[in-house]
Amino acid sequence: MSTGKVSFPHGGHQVVGNVFLPPGFDETKKYPAIVAPHPFGAVKEQASGLYAERLAGQGYITLAYDASHYGESGGEPRLFEVPGDRVEDIRCAVDYFSDHPQVDPERIGALGICASGGYTVNAAQTEARIKAVATVSAFNVGDARRNGVPRGLFTEEFRVQRLKEIGEQRTKEAAGEPLHMINFVPMSAEEIDENTPELYREVYDYYRTPRAQHPNAPGKYAFTSLDRQMAFDAFTHVESISPRPLLMIAGSEADTLYFSREAIDKANEPKEPFVIDGATHIDMCDRPQFVPQAITKLTDFYAKYL
Repeated sequence: MSTGKVSFPHGGHQVVGNVFLPPGFDETKKYPAIVAPHPFGAVKEQASGLYAERLAGQGYITLAYDASHYGESGGEPRLFEVPGDRVEDIRCAVDYFSDHPQVDPERIGALGICASGGYTVNAAQTEARIKAVATVSAFNVGDARRNGVPRGLFTEEFRVQRLKEIGEQRTKEAAGEPLHMINFVPMSAEEIDENTPELYREVYDYYRTPRAQHPNAPGKYAFTSLDRQMAFDAFTHVESISPRPLLMIAGSEADTLYFSREAIDKANEPKEPFVIDGATHIDMCDRPQFVPQAITKLTDFYAKYL
């Protein structure tokens, strides 16, 4: 299959992505298409690019792109994780495909991985051009920022203190101080101890080692974007996706599995949970014993609904 770099507008800046074309691509035909946003703090060359490439091999035009504020895409300040911008990126990617000469605009699907699973479900609640919605290891950023992972890790006192610190930092930055960046993964093996949650051990192994390390994904984000993350909820109106279909794939050993289960419980038909035995949250990003199972399920799902 072939690939090419593209860009499309999001307000006053450009979002940059890679489009993957299916084998035997014919410019005279119209194809179904899939938008694939990336996980929190990631870039298009990691998990979303892997899934986009594999699904292109199944006959879809696919798009993996850098979110606004990340990678090769525009958006200031840099490394600013704002759910509203991430959701709008998805809409803008659908704009791009809706005007693509080889895409059937009535056959556009979306695939969100990790945090973009939450963003994709949220976008689809009001973005009717997305005809089929799927997630892998869905992660609700808002719930995680309010309550921690596992849920209950953060107390009410912690939330109140964190919001106070965010406000203080915004005041400093309004006075001219530079953005304060914080790590979303341990930056060295020495930072991991017996108290480190399993998810963060996994995230370190994926993002900070040669397994998936990338220079455009430094493992940091702007501290003052946390208030907007805390105000977000990915699944508030998940039932409104119906009658469009929803598929949520997660590993049986993922400490985030409850996000997918709760969203599926709230959703209306047609909906389907798909649990991959033995896989953890991060395993689903790239592990060769698990990703093909997800691709097979996704291929069947999109073939049925797009």
